Amino acid sequence: MIPAPAPEENIESVTAERGFLRTSPELAMKVVLSQGVERMFQIGSAFRYNEFGRKHREEFTILEYYARSWDYMQLADFTCRMIASAVKRVCGTSCINYQGKLLDSSLVEYISVEEAYRKYADADCFALDAMTFDEYMVLKVEPNLGNGKLTVLHNYPVEYAALSRRSQTDPRTAERWEIYACGIELGNAFGELTDPVEQKQRFAAANAIRKANGMRSYPEPEEFYQALERGLPESSGCAIGVDRLAMLVCDTNDISDVRFG
Repeated sequence: MIPAPAPEENIESVTAERGFLRTSPELAMKVVLSQGVERMFQIGSAFRYNEFGRKHREEFTILEYYARSWDYMQLADFTCRMIASAVKRVCGTSCINYQGKLLDSSLVEYISVEEAYRKYADADCFALDAMTFDEYMVLKVEPNLGNGKLTVLHNYPVEYAALSRRSQTDPRTAERWEIYACGIELGNAFGELTDPVEQKQRFAAANAIRKANGMRSYPEPEEFYQALERGLPESSGCAIGVDRLAMLVCDTNDISDVRFG
């Protein structure tokens, strides 16, 4: 239970008696990161209200980890190697068959969001409204990712930056990537935003969208703000859906077939 979750436009938290069940451990782990920890990880439950489906459940297992001084693409390389290692240890080989699709988890492709939308949706990702961007992602882009190899989809438009910082090479984009296998998103990662002013502005904008959509309002995450003011180090972090990774190696297309206690 936490006193305040991060306000996100498409994620609703589960309320508890004196707070909220965490949608992820991100804010609390960044507080620890600000206190000098170099590397850390956590595996545990996360909760998201009214999320049901073949790849979604209200309670799921998350692996979240952070590395001080690493940039987001260093973390992408580490994550790909970690997933390949996990698949090989569980299955005895890096090559698996998932729902009739062959995946060699030792192979990786990198593709930017801009390139993926042009290639698979014949669209300019920077010119789309939020609803169309999401629709194209689900229907046209994601089914083409992670086929035969892991795919790292990187450099999202800054409007979808969440808690990631703006790219230093292309100000239209943010240092964010997601990793896919056989069309399934396994993880989401950021080059972490460390500017307290910009972070508060983003949370305010997200809260305005939430209010307009009739979603509940949250208290301000004061402890997280204090960590930003204290100084969050240059770092990168990633969250992996452990249940989805288990779906992959168990060759099941329903997240309810895998459970972690």
